[in-house]
Amino acid sequence: MQAHTDTMSSGRGRGFGAIIARRPLIVLALTFACLPLALIGTLVMPIGPMYWDHYIYLDAANRIFDGQVPSIDFFAPVGGLGYYLFGGWLYLFPNGHALLLSSWSMMTVTVPLMALVVSDVQKRSPAVAYALLLPFLFFSLLPFNTGEFYPYPGSEGFGIYNRQICQLLYVLAAALVFVRGWQALAAVTALAMLALLFTKVTGVAAGTVLCLMAFLAGRLPLRAALASAAVFFATIGLLEVATGLVSAYAADILSLILLNDASLLPRLLQAASINFGVILSCLILAFVLLFNEFATFLEKIRTFAAKPALASLKAVADQSFFWLASFVVAGLLFESQNTGSQAFIFLWPLLLAILLESYRRKGPSVASAVIAVATLGAALPPVVTVAQKAARAWIGAVNTAPVENRNLKSMGAVSARDILNQRAERLQANYADYRATYEALASANELPSFLLHSDLDFQVLWLQAADGAIAAIGDYEAANKERFETIMTIDFTNPFPWLMDRHAPKYIAIGADPYRAVPAPDQRVGDAVAAVDLALYPTCPPTAARLKLLKLYEPALAAGHRRITLTPCFDAFVRNGLAARP
Repeated sequence: MQAHTDTMSSGRGRGFGAIIARRPLIVLALTFACLPLALIGTLVMPIGPMYWDHYIYLDAANRIFDGQVPSIDFFAPVGGLGYYLFGGWLYLFPNGHALLLSSWSMMTVTVPLMALVVSDVQKRSPAVAYALLLPFLFFSLLPFNTGEFYPYPGSEGFGIYNRQICQLLYVLAAALVFVRGWQALAAVTALAMLALLFTKVTGVAAGTVLCLMAFLAGRLPLRAALASAAVFFATIGLLEVATGLVSAYAADILSLILLNDASLLPRLLQAASINFGVILSCLILAFVLLFNEFATFLEKIRTFAAKPALASLKAVADQSFFWLASFVVAGLLFESQNTGSQAFIFLWPLLLAILLESYRRKGPSVASAVIAVATLGAALPPVVTVAQKAARAWIGAVNTAPVENRNLKSMGAVSARDILNQRAERLQANYADYRATYEALASANELPSFLLHSDLDFQVLWLQAADGAIAAIGDYEAANKERFETIMTIDFTNPFPWLMDRHAPKYIAIGADPYRAVPAPDQRVGDAVAAVDLALYPTCPPTAARLKLLKLYEPALAAGHRRITLTPCFDAFVRNGLAARP
């Protein structure tokens, strides 16, 4: 399959509009330059399912500001690049909403790489460059997933690094399919693969599949492949020699593999079922392409069999249905390890090339129409889903009111319907009054609600409880003339050090899902927990995950801490012998 971008071109014109029409690179630059307008102040976001996921970025940034290094000084479920980018954007825009900062910060990487792609393509066809650019901007700017995980609308604070991986794969796919200059192709390939590796390791696995397909088909020339590989491995080597980060990251990955030892096949089937519409459309399209190109494909096989050569091998591999199959395999491989993502958005550059190639060969024909319908069947679902989610969340926000808080900084800039605020208050009282019941449920490894962490009232309650806990900590410190310098939570996320301008202890995992992302504490983790000034244990409600974390960390807290009831929703382990404040 060859990308023919000369079939579409923009008309001539005069004035700024004509310049914009011929220079999509300007649109990319202007869009990126306008992002600070949404980050100078704190926008209020409607609360959404699993909203607390993005609080992890606040925890990570606070640790990085303290000099901690991901994978070296604390266990992280993914690579550190996203955390560093978020920390940089948080430093530049301290009042920006954390959800937008975490979602958009990867554009620090993707926008320059996309600029290289657009710059190369717009020389031949500005229209094709726009066809690549506009979907990229759409998915990059709207922080929503393509999968459905909850029926009610709201901001999606989960799956952020998965979305970022898909955006990186989009840029990589656009380069592999459309970029002709080998230097630009090598640069995009090397930098995209590095970003994929240090964002999430399954992303670089998917990217490797795309690069192998492009290399076999001759779209990634040998010199570009060698140059990008040299940059990739040299960077890894330098990072390892300078910091030891790569081996520490590899050790974290190995720990995650050991914690998540489920078979790959069920996860692949799950990914296929969640994205069934896209997969089915791709299968139909692949069969149509195979039918249309079968005779030519057989001839290329005969040519290679008669006289094996690299050129004839590339001709055999360079088939649209092979390209499509490899992209689908890459997507399934990545999505098998995800909850929340912008799944398969990176198919679009390939689908666009298939559309152009079909029209170039057959013109307006029945075959072209069938290919166009199947292509749109694969391309449109992610667009429609993200557009619908964004519209539901932000139009529905008209009926929401800000969640009241005093101590949550920009993290508390959220809104919810009155009925959710009322429900959160009622449930808080219920959890406190009937705590033994919920502890019994937690001991039986059951949640009060099957979708508890997706429930919007749970997310509202967590914020309200955290706000109350910070106020209670301030009162306790004032009454006892003490100050807690290091704070941890025995919970999934720990934004308290950032909220209170304190410190998180080293070595303790962030994103603490005890079933998937918290290794058994070793000696240094135990020592760090034992030395912490304050450990917060949320109890509204007790859950199986919180109970499991408590069992992991309580042995280290038992000797040197006393347990108190801080608020109706938080117990606290206070270190004995804290120095009194002067």
